[in-house]
Order: sequence, then structure tokens, then C-alpha cells
Amino acid sequence: MSRVTPFLMFQGNAEEAMNYYTSLIEDSEITSITRYGANGPGEEGSILKASFTLNGQEFICIDSNMKHDFTFTPSFSLFINCDTEEEINRLYEGLSAGGVLMPLGEYPFSKKFGWTVDKFGVSWQFTLPYE
Repeated sequence: MSRVTPFLMFQGNAEEAMNYYTSLIEDSEITSITRYGANGPGEEGSILKASFTLNGQEFICIDSNMKHDFTFTPSFSLFINCDTEEEINRLYEGLSAGGVLMPLGEYPFSKKFGWTVDKFGVSWQFTLPYE
């Protein structure tokens, strides 16, 4: 085994999600995109497979070519250790359009912590640890 890579399955908005995430998180980029063609099982131009990095962490994503009744769940979330209060506030605000699971605030385990769901349904946890 060479590595374990998080895999995100979207239903038609994978490219929008990648662009959004890489615009919010420093040192992030889309590294490859393969699209469905005219004869593919998916909608032409949608994401067959793409790779991107968020601050060096690799992710793979697709646009599912089959409709399904499930989506992302908060039982799996992306966890970000923030370095500054400005960073945690910016990311929390930028990634909370889908709802707040735990409001941004001080908790016994973190100087500042928040848990959100973004506009794509992906769950995010942010922490500004005690030093």
C-alpha cells in the first residue's frame, strides 16, 4: 500500500467544490481532472476523476454518474488545525453555508473550535488549540 487518500463523491458539483476548497485553504491546488466524454456513462464534461490537494493533503473526487439517495454525513469530517484566530474565523465562515453542528467558541478541549457543514454537504471541524 502506498497511501490512503480521502475520496469524495459529488453529484454534479465536484469541480465547483474543488475550486471553492482550493480558494479558501492556503497551499492548495487542483492537480488533475479527467472528464466524461460524449460516449461516457456520465454527463459529458462532468468529473470522471479528479485530484486536488488541501495544504498538501491529497484528495480524489468524482461526479457520480448514478443518482443515489445518500450524500455526505457528519460522521466523517475534515479536521483542520488552525494557526491563527483569523484563519479559524475565515474558514469557519467560508465553510458553514450548509449548517453549524457546533458553534465557534471556546471548549475544554480547544481555545476555539467549530464544526460545520459546507454548501456541498461535506462536514468540517476547525480547532485553534491551546498552546
